[in-house]
Amino acid sequence: MSPLLLGVHVSIAGSIDKAVARAAALGCTAMQIFTKNASQWRAKAIAADEAQAFHRALAASDIRAVIAHDSYLINLAAAPGENRDKSLAAFRDEMERCALLGIPDLVMHPGAHLGDGAATGIGRVAEAFRSLFADAPEGVRVLLENTAGQGSYLGSSFAELAAIMEQVPNGNFGVCFDTCHAYAAGYDIADAAGCQRVLEEFDRTIGLQHLRAFHFNDSKKGLASHVDRHEGIGSGTLGPEVFRTLLRDERFAKVPKILETPKGEDDALDRANLALLRQLAGEAA
Repeated sequence: MSPLLLGVHVSIAGSIDKAVARAAALGCTAMQIFTKNASQWRAKAIAADEAQAFHRALAASDIRAVIAHDSYLINLAAAPGENRDKSLAAFRDEMERCALLGIPDLVMHPGAHLGDGAATGIGRVAEAFRSLFADAPEGVRVLLENTAGQGSYLGSSFAELAAIMEQVPNGNFGVCFDTCHAYAAGYDIADAAGCQRVLEEFDRTIGLQHLRAFHFNDSKKGLASHVDRHEGIGSGTLGPEVFRTLLRDERFAKVPKILETPKGEDDALDRANLALLRQLAGEAA
């Protein structure tokens, strides 16, 4: 079995346990899922037998790391009102679903301030998390994902992620580092030297011990474009070197690395991207 914790975001269509078979068919050792339809606010509760089927499928597979991603509808930076109330309820439900499935890490985008300013938005996100963590289920860590900084989205700088974490003393946080988002936000990670400089900045600002997952995505747009458009590994403006650097950095050997790139027909592009990443990691074909 590959020592890499490498995988893709897989569909839960049919039932959540089917995601395991889809990831296993691609040779994954890690995977990311939505625990419900990501385009809907509410979802049917996960039945006990569904959770048990998921646990059995995982135990019988080579998948050694699972992370979940919350719904893109959720905006914890929203102003008081219906959207904020729905976001809080939906995120609480996401945490409970992860706890039931035994998924330890839940990735989320910090949200958009919608013109009210970054400081106000960060304050709202922190307030939401102070409330959420007050009665959160045990064993679920929230991974704040860095963003491209498109529009009024928060989290494009390490300082903004750190500010959220610092304002939530009762929080159980980590960070999911998205390579496309970092590059689009202006962090020049395209070569090994630049990648190391950015990691040093991350360490000073947040601490590398909090880096708990990677999203491995090349970028359709260039450095500091602030446009969130993913591309296949080595096929975008970012290029392959950052992935080689991160894959061979022993500090991240136990950190899952997840593709969110175009899948292609019958997952052909997923297979190609995974094969390239294994090659960049130095694994024998």
